[in-house]
Amino acid sequence: MLEKTKMVPFNGTKEQEESLRQVIEELKNDKGSLMPIMQKAQDIYGYLPYEVQKIISDEMDVPLEKIYGVATFYSQFNLFPKGKYKISVCLGTACYVKGSGDIYNKLMETLGIAGGECTSDGKFSLDACRCIGACGLAPVMMINDEVYGRLTVEEIDGILSKYE
Repeated sequence: MLEKTKMVPFNGTKEQEESLRQVIEELKNDKGSLMPIMQKAQDIYGYLPYEVQKIISDEMDVPLEKIYGVATFYSQFNLFPKGKYKISVCLGTACYVKGSGDIYNKLMETLGIAGGECTSDGKFSLDACRCIGACGLAPVMMINDEVYGRLTVEEIDGILSKYE
């Protein structure tokens, strides 16, 4: 998986790197500082790309594998950027029993990404959630703030075409 994160183009700026290095310098000697540094890094970049994990590893003298392990263990961390269009499919009970798992699978197939990932052009990212709060419209997905309810797999291509 770490190798896969290297495939996403990294577009960090010099200013972001300077901010990250400043945070590391301020916090690295504090006990238990790894997670707060990773949280600040994600605030700076929006996610934790390989290049950022490597900087943290080098500056803190912590193995890269440990940083990756923390990033993948805690759901608050993202290894991939979010797309211009953030797709969230509800996999809560009401939606799931009405077919949201099939919709999620269709989106992964169509976009060529897995859950939590972003397309290489930065257009779409895909995530699952547990409840959007629109159970009466199950199955439901959101693209940014737009809610799509009573979905069928056959509608997915048409919906995505609105965003291209």
